[in-house]
Amino acid sequence: MPNRKYADGEVVMGRWPGSVLYYEVQVTSYDDASHLYTVKYKDGTELALKESDIKLQSSFKQRKGQSSSSSPSRRSRSRSRSRSPGRPAKGRRRSSSHSREHKDDKKKIIQDANLALPKPSENNTRRYNGEPDSTERNDTSSKLLEQKLKPDMEVERVLDQYSLRSRREEKKKEEIYSEKKIFETIKTMEKPSSKTKELEFGGRFGTFVLMLLLPATVLYLLLMCKQDDPSLLNFPPPLPALESLWEAKVFGVFLLWFFFQALFSLLPIGKVVEGLPLSTGRKLQYRINGFYAFVLTAAAIGTLLYFQFELHYLYDHFMQFAVSAAVFSMALSIYLYIRSLKAPEEDLAPGGNSGYLVYDFFTGHELNPRIGSFDLKYFCELRPGLIGWVVINLAMLLAEMKIYNQSMPSLSMILVNSFQLLYVVDALWNEEAVLTTMDITHDGFGFMLAFGDLVWVPFVYSLQAFYLVGHPVAISWPVAAAITILNCVGYYIFRSANSQKNNFRRNPADPKLSYLKVIPTATGKGLLVTGWWGFVRHPNYLGDIIMALAWSLPCGFNHILPYFYVIYFICLLVHREARDEHHCKKKYGLAWERYCQRVPYRIFPYIY
Repeated sequence: MPNRKYADGEVVMGRWPGSVLYYEVQVTSYDDASHLYTVKYKDGTELALKESDIKLQSSFKQRKGQSSSSSPSRRSRSRSRSRSPGRPAKGRRRSSSHSREHKDDKKKIIQDANLALPKPSENNTRRYNGEPDSTERNDTSSKLLEQKLKPDMEVERVLDQYSLRSRREEKKKEEIYSEKKIFETIKTMEKPSSKTKELEFGGRFGTFVLMLLLPATVLYLLLMCKQDDPSLLNFPPPLPALESLWEAKVFGVFLLWFFFQALFSLLPIGKVVEGLPLSTGRKLQYRINGFYAFVLTAAAIGTLLYFQFELHYLYDHFMQFAVSAAVFSMALSIYLYIRSLKAPEEDLAPGGNSGYLVYDFFTGHELNPRIGSFDLKYFCELRPGLIGWVVINLAMLLAEMKIYNQSMPSLSMILVNSFQLLYVVDALWNEEAVLTTMDITHDGFGFMLAFGDLVWVPFVYSLQAFYLVGHPVAISWPVAAAITILNCVGYYIFRSANSQKNNFRRNPADPKLSYLKVIPTATGKGLLVTGWWGFVRHPNYLGDIIMALAWSLPCGFNHILPYFYVIYFICLLVHREARDEHHCKKKYGLAWERYCQRVPYRIFPYIY
């Protein structure tokens, strides 16, 4: 173990990052692996510093003594500079009292000038009465003030020109200048770059390919599920006629669904909360009523079923609904990009402001596009696609019962519907937690999120239910119980990890979270190193993957197609994990390296 130079609790001088100034700090801990000291400044700020950035107080005191014991001739010169030649030494006391009186006179002059200024509301009245307005009186007052302060300004100019200030005044001036430089440096470090420099998803070419590949993937998956033998060897599936993929009535039903959900979100029910601060410090307000919208939707669907509405219409026209959703998402993306061109710079997304049309169109140019108080991105994140996913699953369940003349749905279909219903209800019940995700705080609203929310979520996430309609699978009760336990384990990890993170982000000082240990960072935030976040770096992703596996197991092992969701989910979360790693390393610096050493596994313990 390497020897450490400074002990815990020792008071030393620590260099402030990005400057050459040292401040008094107290050593709180030392990391043997990274060789970094955690120090605490007087204002409570905790930072991780290298040993080379820390010095003993005695070295600073010695320098101070050396500077004070400078040569007598030098001190005499400084004294002679501070007063006029021929003036006696005792005259300095009189000059200091005279300067104080002079300052009081200047304050009085400024106060008199301020009293002479009328209020802005008096301008029109004075004009009507033939009196000068505030602008004219301001000019007169400023001239008067300039004449009275002119001798003092001249003295200041002479002092600066011939360096006749005392060394104490010069030192104070240097300290003020140094402090200003520190705050300017910190402000520059905190201010994000207006342009996106690091491009994701393969840059311009990659995003262009994805815009073609994503709709083609959805079409391929749905066509394969309708095959009698959905084996990968039967590629490509026979393509339907183009006119069969579009139906105006289906598109009208989709629009009705979208605007119905928008109406539910605008109802004055549910609490209003503030999101995380934007780059400007402003906080947007959001109405949390997603669960109420779900209850109203369930009541509406129940009413339709009571009046013999055949919900399996969704199954019969599933391809047309997917195409309608894709067309609508493309139209919405075009609208979002056009309106973002007029958005202020501070409203643009940090990850979608590259200046390249295709890339910004895909990732989203504007961070939080709103029509009045209606937030388009926040609405699409949970409402039409997520609630639509549950409705589609229910339609598949009813279609299975009708096609196979069953009085009860199959056990496999019940498990898939139940597991995914729990996931959706949990998301809507904990709707406020989505405000801290990168989708809301970092990503703009463009084709990626519009297509993902309105097409990918409802039509790909319901793939297992759609598959079971054409390829029923019978499972035993013990197998069903084992799959249920697996889903419950995944859900427990997912929910408890997310709750820990969201509660800590909202209020780190909450007494209920006092048992959690953190690594302090230069941003003032802490990194959790206990609980689920001390187990792996992304425990919520681990829970997601376990649940995704439980959703696919009821479909059996005859074909790999139902497990596409698991494969996709692993790839997606690995990509997100890599993006989170890059973002956190850039944001937290050395503190993130310490966290990675403390928590070495990313998603899978002892594996990855």
